[in-house]
Amino acid sequence: MGVSFASVIPLPYSLQPDPVQLFTLPNGLQVVHQYLPGTPVVVTDVWVKAGAIAEPTEWEGMAHFLEHMIFKGSHQVCPGEFDQIVETCGGLSNAATSYDYAHFYLSTTGDRLPETLPYLSDILRNATIPDAEFIRERQVVLEEISISQDDPDWLAFQALSRLLYENHPYGRSILGNAEQLCGYTPNQMRCFHRTHYQPQNLIISMVGNIQVDQALDLIQTNFSDFQVPSECPPFEVEAEPPLIEIRRDEIQMPNVQMARLIFGWLGTGVEQFNDAVGLDLLSVILAGTTSAWLVQELREKRQWVLDINSGFSLQRDSSLFTIQAWLDAEHLDDVEQVIGDRLADLQTCCVSEEELRRAKRMLCNEHIFSTESASQLAGLYGYYQTLGSLDYAHHYPQMVETFTIESLQRLVRQYLSPEHYGIVTLTGT
Repeated sequence: MGVSFASVIPLPYSLQPDPVQLFTLPNGLQVVHQYLPGTPVVVTDVWVKAGAIAEPTEWEGMAHFLEHMIFKGSHQVCPGEFDQIVETCGGLSNAATSYDYAHFYLSTTGDRLPETLPYLSDILRNATIPDAEFIRERQVVLEEISISQDDPDWLAFQALSRLLYENHPYGRSILGNAEQLCGYTPNQMRCFHRTHYQPQNLIISMVGNIQVDQALDLIQTNFSDFQVPSECPPFEVEAEPPLIEIRRDEIQMPNVQMARLIFGWLGTGVEQFNDAVGLDLLSVILAGTTSAWLVQELREKRQWVLDINSGFSLQRDSSLFTIQAWLDAEHLDDVEQVIGDRLADLQTCCVSEEELRRAKRMLCNEHIFSTESASQLAGLYGYYQTLGSLDYAHHYPQMVETFTIESLQRLVRQYLSPEHYGIVTLTGT
């Protein structure tokens, strides 16, 4: 077959007999495969290491704009033809762009995959980015940006990102800047495409009712020839230094009835995945369930917030831990004080064994639920292999179970200081 075999990983909660396998093709493209004979569908999820982090500073928003333009076709595929073919075959397709990746999703029955996959492959490898379509689609992206400016939650999150990531591309908007976007040319996008949409940057996650030999044959047939690589303007991604202060921003927005408060801390990148799992646990304990600390104190008892939640977003470099609340503006200072106090408490005490068991159970159950369908599995495998390692999809539940109260306290002291954070408040005018 001309592929190098990397690993076979048995999923502890999978009811399917075949393990997930990872291969590397001779051109550097990676393939994650799992045969699920119990489902009629095959999901192909193509992950490209070309999210917003890959954009030169002067090309902000190019990765997301390119995601749109991929569907405008190639020399062999007319604009809209891919979507028509997939719909005719009864399939589904979609795409998304994040900071660390873009990915393109195709779900069909197994017998229709040989008919649909060549179209997906061709528009990904050979996107022509026609001038007229570029101009038309730019208006669609500009409209997305305009709509986002009316979303208070989006505005608050973007302000927090700018506060925390002063040097790193994670501080930018994935949608880009409207003024910059209007100056982009099709040739610049073609350059970005030919630079990053190359086999060494691609991971194809194929899961469903297809045997491994047939899957590899289809992928090798359809993903062998790529365009001659180009080279984007040079730039360096700077590491974000640790926070040593409290950074604040205040936003006022007309017609906002409920204020927003959002805290943020820089967490570990994917290279310290064990710490990332622990921060997931802490997000559950703080405000991830109805019985969580901040939910009980601020929403149920004091009734200072309409709602509050916390979350950890794993990223290739500096990840992001957030606590967000929706509340009346009169309680902003009080809520900030309580959150700081509870973080100080977490450094030394207060998490009970029952709370820890409950948080572990929730995360492990969520992981089980994320492996129930072919589409979920394809996404899970592609996501982890793109960020760091397919092994994370397997080891996550076991890593959750290793945490103790003492090890969580260490993470709080290391990452969630009540004295070093970013905070954004958004209120009505």
